[in-house]
Amino acid sequence: MLVALPLLTAAPAAAQPPACPNAEAPPPAVDTSEVPAPGQPAPTPVPVPETPVGGDRIADCALLTAPDRTGPPPDVAASAAGWVLADLDSGEILAAKDAHARQRPASTIKVLTALTALRELKLDDTLVATQEDANQEGTRIGLLPGMTYRVGDVFQAMLMGSGNDAAHALAMKMGGVPATLEKMNHLAAEIGALDTRAATPSGLDGPGMSTSAYDLATIFRLAMREPAFANAIATPMMLLPGAPGQPPFELWSDNQVLRNYPGGLGGKTGFTDDARHTFIGSAQRDGRRLVAVMMRGENTPVRLSHQAMALLDHGFSLPGGTSVGQLVTTSPRAPEAAVPAARAGVPPEAQGVGVRDSSFFGTITGPLILLAIALVAVATAVLLRRRRAQLAQARRQASAESAEHP
Repeated sequence: MLVALPLLTAAPAAAQPPACPNAEAPPPAVDTSEVPAPGQPAPTPVPVPETPVGGDRIADCALLTAPDRTGPPPDVAASAAGWVLADLDSGEILAAKDAHARQRPASTIKVLTALTALRELKLDDTLVATQEDANQEGTRIGLLPGMTYRVGDVFQAMLMGSGNDAAHALAMKMGGVPATLEKMNHLAAEIGALDTRAATPSGLDGPGMSTSAYDLATIFRLAMREPAFANAIATPMMLLPGAPGQPPFELWSDNQVLRNYPGGLGGKTGFTDDARHTFIGSAQRDGRRLVAVMMRGENTPVRLSHQAMALLDHGFSLPGGTSVGQLVTTSPRAPEAAVPAARAGVPPEAQGVGVRDSSFFGTITGPLILLAIALVAVATAVLLRRRRAQLAQARRQASAESAEHP
């Protein structure tokens, strides 16, 4: 679907570009949702890395496009404060605007909640919904207190219907909200999402909540390596168990890219008064998979989902190799985050500021380590069995010789 939007015109180069206004923290809140609880200090902003994750250019808050290509992307500057258009497979950032600006995620943080849940929970396990789950503010899928649900169904419903009750139920299953937030923030730091601090598992605004278009693209890219996540966001409709004696009810995906864009793979929507509209949309065409992430947008001049579709159209029109930066999935703060020798000739920008694009899940490294451990264990067991057999044979021989020569 091609959405006609005005194109950007080249602006005169400024001698001294202004500092990015949200380089350290999101804009001031418009309500009291981020006021700390009595006796609790206000969180300090998430530290800004000395070296921009993804390449030096990505730290710029201006519009970034690759030179000598098909022209600038559709103008969404009047709506989205920041956005990223990237290739899900190569990690190449095709275009961006204020990619590392700190914004509030709203319900797009549920992608990080889901990725954490995949590490912590078994989807075939069950959970019992509580009244506290059902009382969550904002969008809910209708979990019934006292009802037993399959974890996988709650997981999928959270992504499809953006249920805050589902996010809370999964957080309680992972050890409670504070423990879940700690796990979410640890995972974000581990994968190089260094603009991110989750304050709630649902995306409701809270003290210190922060992320960026770059981080959400990174988190989403990693989540798409997980079949359970990719299948959940690509599902247009599911059945959720109803009350005892009642039939199940239909739950439909709220992602317009999945429902209305050719090749749509799904994504995540979000909205709060402080975050405004946030959106993740992904699609596949001619063997390429792209993602568009939009932050602090408005549904003008057209709906944010259609602005994302225009960005996707632009991305699919670009030839391969277009890049203004790189999505990476290992934190530059990690001690093992060194550039492999085989990539020594790759430009720093393409290397993702010297970090390895890997993680234990989603690559072959983890399985190979497990296989090696298993082979060592089998070899050890065989050696022990042979040794025991040799000792037993020696004892039998000694016993026989004793019988012959009393």
